[in-house]
Amino acid sequence: MSQSHLLPGGDDGASLMAQRFRGFLPVVVDVETGGFNPRTDALLEIAAVLIELRSDGTFVPGETHRYHVKPFEGANLEPASLEVNGIDPYHPLRPALPERDALQRVFREVRAAVREHDCTRAILVGHNAFFDLHFLNAAIERCGIKRNPFHPFSSFDTATLGGIAYGQTVLSRIVEAAGLKWDSSSAHSAAYDARITAEVFCAIVNQFRGIYEQRRGRD
Repeated sequence: MSQSHLLPGGDDGASLMAQRFRGFLPVVVDVETGGFNPRTDALLEIAAVLIELRSDGTFVPGETHRYHVKPFEGANLEPASLEVNGIDPYHPLRPALPERDALQRVFREVRAAVREHDCTRAILVGHNAFFDLHFLNAAIERCGIKRNPFHPFSSFDTATLGGIAYGQTVLSRIVEAAGLKWDSSSAHSAAYDARITAEVFCAIVNQFRGIYEQRRGRD
């Protein structure tokens, strides 16, 4: 997306983004893991997609920041989970970072975006966001990170939003209902899942733009 079509980070663009979500900046996050338990199972990939506001008032996915993550010491790796996401955690050509380094790199970009848009904090957007948020919070605690740019428990869940907007809760079916293209061969990559979830989120927010603006007109 050409930056010339995006609102600048100055007064108008910043205030509009901050106003839209009560000072929160939506950031789409997807994690790939070695299981379902955020305290015992490895975080293996993390991707974050920033959300941008165009000059015509529509929301679009922005930059994607994605990192492979080394399993923390003693982390559990469930074979069934690795079969689904296709990750070989110890492949010699896998460019993985220690968990703390990967998180700090993502957080650096998120904090910069929060400042640019004059927001107070980021809010995680995810598909079944409970899963991603709990893995993120567990990794933050494990790494002793004090400055978490994300709200610790609030989130936007595209499974819920998809059910409201399209009557679908499965990501692939929401994508198709929204008129977007689903690539099954790329699914279960953190970068792809975060990107397509960002497209879904923006499509739904844009679809409800009229309701939001009508309400604001009455305030």
